[in-house]
Amino acid sequence: MTEQKSNNKLKNGIILIIVFFLGVGTTYALFHYFPTIIGTVETKYKKDVTITDTGIADAVEKLYDAVIVINTYVKDEAYAQGTGFVYKISGDTAYILTNNHVINNATDVYATFTDGDRVKTKIVGNDIYSDIAVLSVDKKDVTTVAELGKSEDSRLGDTVFAIGAPLDSAYSWSVTRGIVSGKDRLVEVELSDGNNSTPMVVNTLQTDAAINSGNSGGPLANSNGEVIGITSIKLASEKIEGMGFAIPIENALDIAEELISGNKISRPYLGIYMLDVTTAAYQSREYRYLIEEAEVNQGVLVTEIEPKSSAALGGIEAGDIIIEIDDNEIPSVAYLRYYLFKHKAGDDMEVTVKRGSETKHLRIRLTAGN
Repeated sequence: MTEQKSNNKLKNGIILIIVFFLGVGTTYALFHYFPTIIGTVETKYKKDVTITDTGIADAVEKLYDAVIVINTYVKDEAYAQGTGFVYKISGDTAYILTNNHVINNATDVYATFTDGDRVKTKIVGNDIYSDIAVLSVDKKDVTTVAELGKSEDSRLGDTVFAIGAPLDSAYSWSVTRGIVSGKDRLVEVELSDGNNSTPMVVNTLQTDAAINSGNSGGPLANSNGEVIGITSIKLASEKIEGMGFAIPIENALDIAEELISGNKISRPYLGIYMLDVTTAAYQSREYRYLIEEAEVNQGVLVTEIEPKSSAALGGIEAGDIIIEIDDNEIPSVAYLRYYLFKHKAGDDMEVTVKRGSETKHLRIRLTAGN
């Protein structure tokens, strides 16, 4: 009996060994002769991703013929070139939006349409501080009116495109594409009335769509072909690439409608003569002493006060250094104008100044400028 059990154990052991080697052999054969079986099983669990990009051709086509090339002349001499777009028709008149710096100082302004027609425009009005200008032509000269959108509805990463006339007429109606890179960007610029330059801060949309000289005044549009901004500024240096800026369409329309109505753009007036702290420190020993006493490295130094002005009546004195308006830091004259112009005549504005080593908080009742 014991011998029989031993034989059975031996047989079972041999069977297990045979099964083991058969398993190993089978596995080897599968990998050797059918190497794709395992890979095929694995790919069944991978997700297929198809990326398609149909472009923005339809949106471009929708806006394209509303864009015009602007050429300006001073006493029959070619002066500058830029871009604009037809944004509305009222009665028999079509209105064109562009930048003030495109048409500023010009005696004659011509608009060229995509069909090659070239007509002389009328300058309806222009405003240096917003950098907005409005031109008009006869309704019969226009084939397409731009559809307007809302910049406030745009999101970071949204597709946008610009149409304009970069460099010269050979590249007119060039289309560049990018995204909304930033919103509410405060950009400091020098705005000119043809004779003098004024430092200003402009609230803008930022985009990486290529913006070049000649694009100024043209449309920045969303992927539906709706204009959400007016291309205006490009920052350029060896360290910067792909930083263009556009004036939000809502801001431009507010100014444009005032210009069309014939109303003067009214802005509040402080009645002070001023210098950036960084500039004043190098102009005189007296200014340098005031800045050192106040222990500031930025702000606006008040050099003179107009009698009976908003500033004088509100308690600002010559020698004060304005460091805040409505709790917003004021690093320069450009920023002072920006926050001042957010108000209207009759508003109260909170101004913080350094007077010597003291900090004073003043409430200024603003009056209208000339």
